[in-house]
Amino acid sequence: MKPAAFLFDLDGTLIDTEEAWAGAIVDFLAECGAEITVEEILPSIIGRNWLDINRSLHQRFPQIGDTSLEEDSRRLRNFFDMRVSNPMEMIIPESVEFLKRVSSIAPVAIVSGSPRNDIEKAARMMGIDGLIKFVLGAGDYSKGKPDPSSYLTAAERFGVKASDCIVLEDSEVGVASGVAAGMRVIAINRKADRAYDFSGAWKVVGSLSEIDIEGEFV
Repeated sequence: MKPAAFLFDLDGTLIDTEEAWAGAIVDFLAECGAEITVEEILPSIIGRNWLDINRSLHQRFPQIGDTSLEEDSRRLRNFFDMRVSNPMEMIIPESVEFLKRVSSIAPVAIVSGSPRNDIEKAARMMGIDGLIKFVLGAGDYSKGKPDPSSYLTAAERFGVKASDCIVLEDSEVGVASGVAAGMRVIAINRKADRAYDFSGAWKVVGSLSEIDIEGEFV
């Protein structure tokens, strides 16, 4: 069956940024007087909505103080930029190539927990902004992943049935979100040394280059 839409996650699916963001959070917290390692913080941020992450950080680390979401975002971005010298190196080429190819089969959107400005900037960096019909980021839907609202919002915006959509995800919460939305989910496990629960996924692959696009979707 030809899909009605392809819905891509961003971080970890199209660009490999999750550990860099975890490192930026570690640096941000250190500046506030709180200590934690990348390994300790990473599981709590992978696939999560930035609004949820920020709320959780304030609850866990009162040292942050009474700062706004906007201030935290600006400070965190500065730490991220200090850790990433060449953002182009974070692009996952096989995922971007997959997106380019399937965009001729059905419309494509990016559904992420990152701020919308960051998603749009990443899309321009990857050279796919002209192929994306729209992006959904933190604040564009009612609840973050694993809740299905992000993907259901995307299907509604496209005017298609959820069951006719293909979701591309790399995190447990992202896969759970797509499955809960009633969509077919392709889970990408790029980290062979990590055990993930991708229950309900239609396919689990190490790379999107493993998918036979013509055989599956044309």
